[in-house]
Amino acid sequence: MTTATTSPLEFSTTVHSNMPAAWLIEEALRRGEGMLAANGALAVDTGERTGRSPKDKFLEDTPGIHDNIDWGAVNRPISPERFAELEKRARQHLESRDTLYRFDGYCGADSSHRLKVSVVTELAWHCQFASTLFIKADPADLKGFDSDWTILNAATCKVDDWEELGLNGPVAIVQSLEQKKVVILGTEYAGEMKKSIFFAMNYDMPDAGVFPMHCSANVAERDSSNVALFFGLSGTGKTTLSADPDRPLIGDDEHGWSDSGVFNFEGGCYAKCIKLSEEGEPQIWNAIRFGSVLENTVIDEGTRVPDYDRTDKTENTRVTYPVEYIPGACIPSMGGHPQNVIFLTADAFGVLPPVSLLTREQAMYYFVNGYTSKLAGTEAGVTEPMPNFSPCFGGPFLPRPPMVYAEWLDKRVQSQDANVWLLNTGWTGGAYGTGERFKLAWTRAFVAAILDGSLKDANWTPDPIFGLRTPDSCPGVPANVLTARNTWADAEAYDRAAMDLAARFRANDGTYELSDAVRGAGPNA
Repeated sequence: MTTATTSPLEFSTTVHSNMPAAWLIEEALRRGEGMLAANGALAVDTGERTGRSPKDKFLEDTPGIHDNIDWGAVNRPISPERFAELEKRARQHLESRDTLYRFDGYCGADSSHRLKVSVVTELAWHCQFASTLFIKADPADLKGFDSDWTILNAATCKVDDWEELGLNGPVAIVQSLEQKKVVILGTEYAGEMKKSIFFAMNYDMPDAGVFPMHCSANVAERDSSNVALFFGLSGTGKTTLSADPDRPLIGDDEHGWSDSGVFNFEGGCYAKCIKLSEEGEPQIWNAIRFGSVLENTVIDEGTRVPDYDRTDKTENTRVTYPVEYIPGACIPSMGGHPQNVIFLTADAFGVLPPVSLLTREQAMYYFVNGYTSKLAGTEAGVTEPMPNFSPCFGGPFLPRPPMVYAEWLDKRVQSQDANVWLLNTGWTGGAYGTGERFKLAWTRAFVAAILDGSLKDANWTPDPIFGLRTPDSCPGVPANVLTARNTWADAEAYDRAAMDLAARFRANDGTYELSDAVRGAGPNA
């Protein structure tokens, strides 16, 4: 089946539109874009870029959006003239290809709050990636499909004269909130498509009365009112912890919280594969099959069995699969209002408590600061965990000032009387390089106790430096790991590291206009 695109996506070359997964995978294999792994997944490499390229992302600066944007290191401006030049080059490159691939679908499981998205790619596997992660449209809806957002992905087209155009290198990801376009040049990392539309939702949804969130979500199997959210940056555990056989999955990464409840922005999951095991993460393990796409995973040449422990290409090995590949997942991906909101932080200093129940002011403070660690491979140039403050646990994807989203959090949490928690999935017994990461079994035990309500009834002791309350016990977790200072062989070294992190919090919170009560909920530095 071959069709021509319609305005504003007209191309003179052949465009295959909305093809089924089997056809796209066969096409990718025919074109040498990857191989079929033993588990049935399409295994591909993303080339030089194995993670997002945030330094190469630019936003068209126009009068209509200028005053709404939090300009700075994340949101870098590009002029309309240069945006137009880069779009022209992408279109010319795509026109030069013999074949293109198009996907039309949605971002947003709630039909009251969704965007229509069209993606045009030169790589067949990129189209399969898009069709996996975005929500497929019904065939009847595709006739005359008029998209809200368009992605033009010219992945193999480098920008050689990047200095003249004011770029940081030969890769460019440029986005226009007014024209509702994304143009990608020079990187085959498919996650740029996913995150660009999340960025669009983060701009559009607040005006529609929806709180957009970088989080995963699930719900109790026998209690539809027991919905939980897991906020966190890549690698902190959103996908792993929300994939629970006893709790149907709503979604693993991006959601909206409306007056009616939460809904998934996506139609699939994008899970990290590093050290994946059937025993540790059975739902993700079993979701890797025909129709899913493995990125940068080492595949044995003889058996074609994936080796999830090897990091030859990157630590940011990933797989994408439809959300329905998780048994019992909520379809459509919607739920009620959350009872528990969990902030996930991978503390590379190894000094934060493993779990804390937050006050209202602490919830605002730790949300707007968004402390975690960038993990290896998630961005170009990141080779080991780096302490990082990412506002609202999603700074790279927020066009508006962080306080816009923090105020939405407070509004939603207070209206539903939800509990807010800080869960450390990082290091214990020392910082990165000395200590060890919290065992997944312990983290799951904390989550289970949060969601069944038992942990809230524990006896809580405030930490003298951070003020965060620490429980005296939790089923399934050794008592000696509950107090971070007690896990260090050198208590004085812990104190120095804790005061160092506390000072970093104070330096960071000075960049926000916080109330005295919220600022007072931070650490004693």
